Amino acid sequence: TLQDGILLFQLIVYIPMLSLGMPLTMIAFWVFCCKLKRWTETRVYMINLMVADSFLLFALPFVTYFTKHEHPTGNLCATIEDIYFINMPMSILIITLIAIDRYIAIKFPLKAKMLRSPLKSASICVFLWITLIIYSYWHRNFYQRKETACFQKESTQPNYSLLFSLIFGFFVPLGIVIFCSVQVIKCLKKKTARCPCETKLIQKAIHIISVNLCVFIVCFSPLYISLLLRFVVDFGGACSLLLKVRASIKICACLANSNCCLDAFCYYFAAKEFPEFP
Repeated sequence: TLQDGILLFQLIVYIPMLSLGMPLTMIAFWVFCCKLKRWTETRVYMINLMVADSFLLFALPFVTYFTKHEHPTGNLCATIEDIYFINMPMSILIITLIAIDRYIAIKFPLKAKMLRSPLKSASICVFLWITLIIYSYWHRNFYQRKETACFQKESTQPNYSLLFSLIFGFFVPLGIVIFCSVQVIKCLKKKTARCPCETKLIQKAIHIISVNLCVFIVCFSPLYISLLLRFVVDFGGACSLLLKVRASIKICACLANSNCCLDAFCYYFAAKEFPEFP
């Protein structure tokens, strides 16, 4: 059946993801929390990204089990749903903040000292965590009380809260990440190198930013487009498409969750900015 095929696909994706993601994130935690001495904006954002990725990885086995057994809603389900639905948007927002931070540092180097600081970065992250926790609690109490199965939207009523979270939780950040990344790449290409080694560093920076942008688009776009389609299907009452859209959401969610592993490369390149990193 379609459900069995989706479950098999989830296992094929999630088993290697957990096997790689957990140790890589733990190593990154050790490097950023213990080995690096200097606090920078990058370090603050990376530690927050690791926290979000770790919680997301922790939730994945529960997501698979609850989906397979159509686990009823309850306190455990609510806790796992909160962990899952808070940490994916948080990852997206932190990646957006990193893109903005890069853009300010390169485009406005003189103003950057006034606009950027590790304390400001930490304050923004705390604000985002609190906002997402409050939003998740509100969403669960107002929109998910009628649902009977965990991680399942049985109701075909259009969820306007979902539309709001899609726009401000992904499509607006996507526009910001694309704009900032393109502007940074343009600035780096205009930069004149003083020696061959500096040319290599500039090319490497352009390559890293381009790869990060592609990973962001490829990992997250299919899921959020599928969720938007679900809203359109519910709004238009196209019940015949419901099963196909549900299946596409579950498959695309696997791709989005794989970003946890790909973030490990982001940690590595970020750590190389610090002189004490070997």
